[in-house]
Amino acid sequence: MVTVSRDSAGRWFVSIRIEEVIPALPGRSEAIGVDAGLTSLLTFSTGEKISNPRHERTDRQRVKSRQRDLTRKQKGSKNYQKARLKLARAHARIADRRLDAMHKLTTRLVRENQVICVEDLNVRGMLGNRKLARAIADASWATFRRLLEYKCEWYGRELVAVDRFLPSSRTCAACGSTRASMPLGVRVFRCTDKACGNVEDRDVNAAMNILAAGLAVAACGGGVRPKRS
Repeated sequence: MVTVSRDSAGRWFVSIRIEEVIPALPGRSEAIGVDAGLTSLLTFSTGEKISNPRHERTDRQRVKSRQRDLTRKQKGSKNYQKARLKLARAHARIADRRLDAMHKLTTRLVRENQVICVEDLNVRGMLGNRKLARAIADASWATFRRLLEYKCEWYGRELVAVDRFLPSSRTCAACGSTRASMPLGVRVFRCTDKACGNVEDRDVNAAMNILAAGLAVAACGGGVRPKRS
């Protein structure tokens, strides 16, 4: 079946539906925990951090300029349609760059790891925060999760989503003790247990806890993908 469509930016697409058996990738022993954030888009339990490209903020002035041009045109005129098309293309540029980056990240994770552990984030609820809504939408965590889900299914990998209420940022990855609080401004985790004294980057510590919790869930064989509301 072939579907021909055109988006709001005036671009034509041809989609061809086929049946294909996708072979699973060779098995691996690696497992990784992934902590999502805004300063660093993703932090891995290995200590690696993926910087946040902030595609929307990079092109914000371009979008604002084309929005102003659109408001100056008479609605329904040819110039209005041209301005509307330019604005749509500016938005499409942001969306395409964001999706391309997500595809590259998720494909890399699936190829390099047998088990991928992520946090079951309530993205819809987070968007209610007016101060962070734009940055959270630009981070596109929901798309990251969606791409991981079907790629893991395709290639024989295991995706584990741990409970969103897991205190990953407040728990010491070395000894398991939990701090009473961990303000967002504190970027280094220091264990309060004097016998431990572990000091670790806040996001790396959270990713290590997500990995440990995910492996525990996978070993028990239940609750691998918590239901979304």
